[in-house]
Amino acid sequence: MAEAKLRGGGLEAVYVWEMPLMAGRDAPPLLVPVEDLRDDAANMLMSVLEEEAPDAGITQTVVEGNAADALVDISDGADMLVVGSRGHGGFAGLLLGSISSQCSHHATCPLVIIRPGAAE
Repeated sequence: MAEAKLRGGGLEAVYVWEMPLMAGRDAPPLLVPVEDLRDDAANMLMSVLEEEAPDAGITQTVVEGNAADALVDISDGADMLVVGSRGHGGFAGLLLGSISSQCSHHATCPLVIIRPGAAE
């Protein structure tokens, strides 16, 4: 947010969700309507932004699909892509997650990866 403000640019927060994978004839039917999953994703994004940046004027976008693919697609028209990295501590914490790794290889704009606990 600080970088966007410094450069006088806008900020778009993107929440990507994917339909749960259920395969095989013994898989239970999806008990939640797709519209509810989409609404839950939008509500989650809104909730986070209200808590973290209530008056920042951030554009909110909810996308259904694979997170890495969606973020790479969005990077095509962006000045910068910022993604989080969960990290797992120890040696595993030195590795990138699959989404940030995909973005680092395929994003078409500069990429910033924020590690957990990173200083402001």
